Amino acid sequence: MTGSHEKYRRLIDYCSALPPTPTAVAWPCDQSSLQGVVDAAQNGLIAPILVGPREQIEALAAQHGIDISGLPIEDAPYSQAAAARAVALVREGKAEALMKGSLHTDELMGAVVKRETGLRTARRVSHCFVMDVPGHADTLIITDAAVNIAPTLAEKMDITQNAIDLAHALLQVSPEKKEVRVAILSAMETVNPAVPSTVEAAALCKMADRRQITGAILDGPLALDNAISLEAAQIKKIDSPVAGRANVLVVPDLEAGNMLAKSLSFLAGADAAGIVLGARVPIILTSRADSLTTRLASCAVASLVAKARRENAGKAMG
Repeated sequence: MTGSHEKYRRLIDYCSALPPTPTAVAWPCDQSSLQGVVDAAQNGLIAPILVGPREQIEALAAQHGIDISGLPIEDAPYSQAAAARAVALVREGKAEALMKGSLHTDELMGAVVKRETGLRTARRVSHCFVMDVPGHADTLIITDAAVNIAPTLAEKMDITQNAIDLAHALLQVSPEKKEVRVAILSAMETVNPAVPSTVEAAALCKMADRRQITGAILDGPLALDNAISLEAAQIKKIDSPVAGRANVLVVPDLEAGNMLAKSLSFLAGADAAGIVLGARVPIILTSRADSLTTRLASCAVASLVAKARRENAGKAMG
């Protein structure tokens, strides 16, 4: 971990002190995914249950010198079966998080969203990147850059609420920062009927006024510059508690979110921990290109979300 990613370091250190989260790992059948699971377990972030072909996983571990002794393995012959069994472990109460191994994201999410046997809730499932951008004071949450391609207004309401709930879970690490400030992004900061994302941004803000979206201050439409730069907001004379200080960025569609996140990663040296929310448990999505820091941070974020869910369930029962 380099010195530039101190926000991730604080996150990982905080979560390493928590009880590890029982996590069903679907199809950890290549070196990077299996090593990432073991690294996260050794850092005390997760208690993994490996789901896949036992002989193949054991042979892979032996080939690359990966110590999986003591880790339980649920035998599953092929990737779709591993996804289904990993989801079943959550439904049986044996896991509080789900983690993608080396199978395709579509295979895992297909098992998650099945109506009868999956992990659906009333909320739309959506993806968030938790980004540590060097030189930027706050951790940035960007949504949705991986699941919902062209979300409707109703879906954006759930996407925004999922991101707000995640931001509150992250406040456990930095409790002094109590405000969640959401910028609904577009190409401009004025409502233009010719640009649908500006109209939807204004509608989402009114939904927050009517408490259809809760837990944050929303503003939009905002262009990226005046969402994260106080100087840009002041030049544009935007008077807003969010402009220039946003810590959640809601993008118009998957293409915009994906390009924004990858631009920050490859041009600004940011790390991007990925997580899917809106299901019964947090879902850890990692990529083969992810650094060790990013993999650990993704597991740490899931640990925080699982902790917040346990506490909220306890309050509801109490």
